[in-house]
Amino acid sequence: MSWIDFVNEEWMLISLFMVLAIAFFVLESRKGGKSVSHHEVTRMINTDEGLLVDVRDAGEFSGGHISGAMNIPHGSMTTRYVELEKYRDKKQIIVVDKMGQHAGPSGKILRDHGFNVVRLQGGMSEWLNQNLPVVKA
Repeated sequence: MSWIDFVNEEWMLISLFMVLAIAFFVLESRKGGKSVSHHEVTRMINTDEGLLVDVRDAGEFSGGHISGAMNIPHGSMTTRYVELEKYRDKKQIIVVDKMGQHAGPSGKILRDHGFNVVRLQGGMSEWLNQNLPVVKA
């Protein structure tokens, strides 16, 4: 039996699996905070409503980051989130990563500790694709 035969015979099972998989990914991505565009992030920075937290490793961060961003690598978030305590009630935390793979889990850690969190849609890749400014350390 080939995979084509399997798909033809079990289309209902495969459809159900796909719906469940999509629902799982949508629900998991929302746990890390709402995704916002680079336009919204720029507005939040300019009006001092948000604090950028870059969750990439230190090497990637020093290679280029958004001005004013704080670097807390994803792997350290569970212990270093306390560095953000002074911003808890004052600013929305904007989580930035490379392409979106760590922003959700990092955002979830922060949300679980009571922070108001959003994620930069597309991460630094999208920021750079839009030719927006970065600072190199």
